[in-house]
Amino acid sequence: MINFEEELKKFHPSLEVEDAEEAIYNQDLTDMADLMVRLVKEKNTAEEESSDEDS
Repeated sequence: MINFEEELKKFHPSLEVEDAEEAIYNQDLTDMADLMVRLVKEKNTAEEESSDEDS
């Protein structure tokens, strides 16, 4: 019969899993709020540039 407590003591996660976890957590992910802020800033910049050209 398998002794699960003993098997759990022997368990060591593979390096591949740890590397993948680190890469996922360290990745800079852009969410919808970031996209909306960027779009508003770009729109405001474009409006300022067009109003400067009109003057």
